[in-house]
Amino acid sequence: MAPKYTVESVEPRIRRFLSPLLARAGLRLRYRVAAPENPHPDFENPEVVVRFTGPDVELLLANRAELLLALEHLTMEMLRMPPEDHSRLCFDANDYRALRIEELRLSALAAAEKVKRTGKPFEFNPMTSRERRIIHLALRDDRQVRSESSGVGSQRRVIVYPADRPAAPVVAAPPSLPQRRRR
Repeated sequence: MAPKYTVESVEPRIRRFLSPLLARAGLRLRYRVAAPENPHPDFENPEVVVRFTGPDVELLLANRAELLLALEHLTMEMLRMPPEDHSRLCFDANDYRALRIEELRLSALAAAEKVKRTGKPFEFNPMTSRERRIIHLALRDDRQVRSESSGVGSQRRVIVYPADRPAAPVVAAPPSLPQRRRR
């Protein structure tokens, strides 16, 4: 099957968006839009990768790559990519993505071992849908545990259960109250 997104089809639009944005932000970064060289195709298999280099790469990677992921998200919005296509574009710097995948994979395996040893569920901190997917995929062949996503929005997380234990009941979020206007 032919890729939906190619370097040739998205690179000009990405450049028109990112170049002025990075310049106005004063970030000393260079980037290259390329086809992927993916060491973890079972976990992440993008069609286009944007790789950053330069003196300000550490700013991109601070706080678990918050700025890198924000730029990636803004670029997807600019490209009008539907949510189901978000895994087809990947931003990276200093091999952050490959290292994060390995970190999540090892965390999933450690959590599974703890669940098997104690018989108690293990709850991860909230994470992105891509990161949750990596946890689920890392545990998919382990018949002694199962993983489920729980929570809403930015508070969505993975919980690892013993395979024979039912999931916790879903608690609905309380309705939000209308905001009062201040005078």
